Amino acid sequence: MSATDEIETEPQTDLPSALPAETVDPDETADLPVDRYFNRELSWLDFNSRVLALAEDVSLPLLERAKFLAIFASNLDEFFMVRVAGLKRRDETGLSVRSADGRSPREQLQMIALRSQKVSSRHARVFRESVLPALTAENIKIIGWDDLSAVQRTKMQEHFHNELFPILTPLAVDPAHPFPYISGLSLNLAVTVRDRTEGGEHFARVKVPDNVSRFVRVDQLVPSPAASDDNEAPRPTLFLPVENLIAANLSELFPGMDIVEHHVFRVTRNADFEVDEDRDEDLLQALERELARRRFGSPVRLEVGDDMTEHMLELLLRELDVDPADVVAIPGLLDLTCLWQIYGVDRPLLKERPFVPATHPAFGERETPKSIFSTLRDGDVLVQHPYDSFSTSVQRFIEQAAADPQVLAIKQTLYRTSGDSPIVRALIDAAAAGKQVVALVELKARFDEQANIKWARTLEQAGVHVVYGLVGLKTHCKTCLVIRREGSTLRRYCHIGTGNYNPKTARLYEDVGLFTAAPEIGSDLTDLFNTLTGYSRKQEYRNLLVAPHGIRTGIIDRINAEILARRAGDERAWVRLKANALVDEQVIDALYRASQAGVPVEVVVRGICALRPGVEGLSENIVVRSILGQFLEHSRILQFGSQNEYWIGSADMMHRNLDRRVEVMVQVRDRRLAADLEDIFVSALDPRTRCWELQADGSWQAQPAAGEQVRDHQRQMMIRQRHHADPAKP
Repeated sequence: MSATDEIETEPQTDLPSALPAETVDPDETADLPVDRYFNRELSWLDFNSRVLALAEDVSLPLLERAKFLAIFASNLDEFFMVRVAGLKRRDETGLSVRSADGRSPREQLQMIALRSQKVSSRHARVFRESVLPALTAENIKIIGWDDLSAVQRTKMQEHFHNELFPILTPLAVDPAHPFPYISGLSLNLAVTVRDRTEGGEHFARVKVPDNVSRFVRVDQLVPSPAASDDNEAPRPTLFLPVENLIAANLSELFPGMDIVEHHVFRVTRNADFEVDEDRDEDLLQALERELARRRFGSPVRLEVGDDMTEHMLELLLRELDVDPADVVAIPGLLDLTCLWQIYGVDRPLLKERPFVPATHPAFGERETPKSIFSTLRDGDVLVQHPYDSFSTSVQRFIEQAAADPQVLAIKQTLYRTSGDSPIVRALIDAAAAGKQVVALVELKARFDEQANIKWARTLEQAGVHVVYGLVGLKTHCKTCLVIRREGSTLRRYCHIGTGNYNPKTARLYEDVGLFTAAPEIGSDLTDLFNTLTGYSRKQEYRNLLVAPHGIRTGIIDRINAEILARRAGDERAWVRLKANALVDEQVIDALYRASQAGVPVEVVVRGICALRPGVEGLSENIVVRSILGQFLEHSRILQFGSQNEYWIGSADMMHRNLDRRVEVMVQVRDRRLAADLEDIFVSALDPRTRCWELQADGSWQAQPAAGEQVRDHQRQMMIRQRHHADPAKP
């Protein structure tokens, strides 16, 4: 998707920092080696391999390891649905767009096929050979039909007849019944039956219902005897895969037929789509049409059990029109996202100790809140979730604004929010109280489109002014603006963050957010919302960096300033960057030039990184780290040493963020708050911190080395948060 409107420029005034008049020669890029980028798709697969490494880590609690297996599976599904699907579309349509490392779509698909086969095999192996035996040792067992006792089988057959049989629909394939549509990510049984009278064999498909639990809890339907007093082992927790239960009762679905064979399979379909915003006058209706089409996307992957016979596989390949290269044979269970159900077992000793966020001291105690407005009049506040509570900071800010009679207007962007959103409820309450409420709901947030359509309609019905942003651009920024009457003046209160307004993910994702009543930032946010909701064509802002026109140039200008400072002998010149992804070539090249000038560059990236560190003469001054853990590292933070600047915001260093989205970054000026951001970098970059470091050859090396002292970055952040809440604690 690309921007379709050209926004006229205004002269930039009063930049947040005075940049040197001298500039770095952009032609220096011509001297950089052509092989300076890693392939982004392979880099993503490397990221998911790091997730898998957490599942392999026997030092982690067992159910956390099972959770990481489920996360890996979900990540890989989305990778095929979006990234692989996009490459296939470009290859099939003849678009010879090459990646930054010079590979064609077909070459990338070939590499992905080889790498994904290996990592999928490793995924299955970790489950079968490590996690599954460990679960069994803890009396959490995934069993098959043959493992059931006679009593258990009888109960399971009753369960099948009562709960499954009425909703199953066996579909025959013959001249009168064409091959059925196989929905994406559904689990299916491919069955061959033989007519006892005529002797002919026929194919049939049975879809495993996706509205029932993947596992049947056998122990709940057939309780085991209570443990004796001297036996402290927990009762067995028994999970029977629902496809196993269906397979054992296929004769009930095909009476008068013999079951010759049955095999499990799963199709992944292209889930990417585009909406022509120039042609479609009603974006909401156009998006609903495309969502309906998404389910009919072309197959991009076929997963089958490794016991599938050759002739059954040939039938599926032919009927589904799948290339043999897109087949993944998996031993054991297909679709390990089902392990989320295993993770839900009530065994707290097998999980990480639950972390309870605390109220930021600036906002009072959890049960005795302060007025956020009076707090912000005294100075800015920086929060870091999940260590600082989202509900008693961001959510409370919006709820207090909705209830305050002096608040006249609330303007907010919503990219992703929760199913039962207190943020949406607060906006509805504000509109009901007669306040002017504007919600910019991003309908095109991938895989949350349907939920956002629902919220948009709910808000509109409540009297909220709902807009969908700019044509051709996703609105990804995380901003809220509250206008409050105070005496004879209006004061603006702002929140700008790195994470979504979602209380559920705020307990799982690490993010930072700035609360401020600074008039200059409030003025910029006012201009931004006028651009998002009206016909303003403003491109440049006084105190914010705003994509698609200002973030890349703002970052590169500041990197260049560090280069000039280093050339002038300033030892404070350095660049630190924390993000989810680093693939933008212009930003990477600026970092290469900084390294060549002797500027230390330290990068903390969770996912994709196309930058090649540690290459002599190019990037020997660049270190790239990746931290994965209990929480998903999600904040985007930039530090420029000689300029003494810290920036936070919603933008990753990717084309889509810098060119095709509305993103906002804000400078954290308060020295106290900047020190908090410094603490995050110091902890993440500590040589003792458990992480992976990217090598010049593209491999990721676990750090520190075995036997060395290890510290956990996220646990250090928990300790720091407790100290902030109670400074008396060490």
